[in-house]
Amino acid sequence: MVPGVEISSGSLGHGLGLAVGTALGLRITGRTARVVVLVRDAELEEGNMEAIQYAGRAGLGNLTAVVIDNSSASLGWPGGIARRFTVEGWSGVDVDGRDHDALERAFRPPSAAPHVVVAHVEPKEA
Repeated sequence: MVPGVEISSGSLGHGLGLAVGTALGLRITGRTARVVVLVRDAELEEGNMEAIQYAGRAGLGNLTAVVIDNSSASLGWPGGIARRFTVEGWSGVDVDGRDHDALERAFRPPSAAPHVVVAHVEPKEA
């Protein structure tokens, strides 16, 4: 048990949907808590488009998705990962996932829309 971590979903690609539901529930009950979900680029190949679309259209500004892009996705997306979110009404930023200062700045959403931080982390050579 880690304080502040409410759900651990594994790598099956359903964490984003759980986060959207949690953010919506918090908004409905009037709570101001922020929801942050951590996913990898390959998890976005597991049917998360509906969650991305709903969050953007519902204006879930209390939701931040952090996508670790370690180039493990097999398909890729035209315009990059952030574009997949921004076309659905999210704000988005790409950062070097190893730059702590850039990551800290990236967590300040520029609007009341849901926000995605794409942290690019190239695999280290073995």
